[in-house]
Amino acid sequence: MKKILIIGIGAGNPDHVTIQAINALNQASVFFILDKGPEKARLAALRQEICARFIRGTDYRFVEAAYPERDRHTADYRASVIELNHSKAALFERLIDEELPDGACGAFLVWGDPSLYDSTIRVMNAVIATGRQEIDFEIIPGISSVQALAARHRTTLTRIGQSVEITTGRRIAQGLPDGADSVVVMLDGEDTYRNLKDQDLQIYWGAYVGTPDEILLSGKLRDVADEIEQRRTAARKANGWIMDCYLLRRSSDTEA
Repeated sequence: MKKILIIGIGAGNPDHVTIQAINALNQASVFFILDKGPEKARLAALRQEICARFIRGTDYRFVEAAYPERDRHTADYRASVIELNHSKAALFERLIDEELPDGACGAFLVWGDPSLYDSTIRVMNAVIATGRQEIDFEIIPGISSVQALAARHRTTLTRIGQSVEITTGRRIAQGLPDGADSVVVMLDGEDTYRNLKDQDLQIYWGAYVGTPDEILLSGKLRDVADEIEQRRTAARKANGWIMDCYLLRRSSDTEA
């Protein structure tokens, strides 16, 4: 039997790592890191920094592999993601087979929380479903970018008696969900918030939340949308990538 830990490591600040995550880090002897290319080398380096900071001893190693590419030219987004996850499952299975001995413990370090718009859990379930290896796995939750965003803006995700919906840029392209008071938007690569500038909305936006590159902007959407787009474009150009999310909230005379 092999053991796999899927460890949420927070939104980018090593101080986000929980005591439970630290204990899990110290159980693993092999850490699997999927390389997303030179532009995101700092993400791999941060994983290694977290291990160096919190693991007692040096009896562990990193196994790196190239991250499979998603077909970004197809109109069928869902099908492209499913195909990507099939490729990741084949890669995970090979890495675990070749690099993790029986009885050993390996780990995948996941940004934010593994339950929120991350495929690692479903990919691991697909690997186990093949039945070709005996694998047990455990999930260690982490501080998500959603939590970190609200904290950095000193606001709440919900208001009294209201709900919050977490969705994607693709899902709000035609407008906010009916009846939604507060909406957290993730995975918005197209600056979809611009489509909503004619509505009376407040936005709390953040990029690289919790890292030294953190950028925060908030205000009436109609007033700050252009600045967010400019800052976002400049940040992507400077770093080669961007991780951001935002909270949209319908304006109210009484904030509660």
